[in-house]
Amino acid sequence: MALSALTKGGYSYRKQVVIGLRPGGRKHKVDLLIEGSTGEQIPISMKWQQVSGTAEQKVPFEIISLADAIQKSKGKFKTAYLVLGGEGWTLRDYYLSGDLQQYLRNCERVRIVSFETFVSNANQGKL
Repeated sequence: MALSALTKGGYSYRKQVVIGLRPGGRKHKVDLLIEGSTGEQIPISMKWQQVSGTAEQKVPFEIISLADAIQKSKGKFKTAYLVLGGEGWTLRDYYLSGDLQQYLRNCERVRIVSFETFVSNANQGKL
């Protein structure tokens, strides 16, 4: 569904793209690297939580990693998305509310959105 929405919204995309190194030195692979009609590139990380588990605990580090990628991209990336899908999140509303940002520095350009919001915005070309 997300890929169809991106195509309809005028975006091209590549899957499983290494965009650099994470803090700590390991490769940072995003689920999608999309490109809009004006050539802007946007890294997309998608987390699915069907049942309660460890994906929730990985969210803050993914935000930090995406913010680091934006900073190190020398203007190549202006923003990034962390997309949360599935029904198993206990912290989903908290993450989507933006309240986590008070604990993270320099992460304002990482947008945390629900899967539904991402698909809607992609479909309309509004990423």
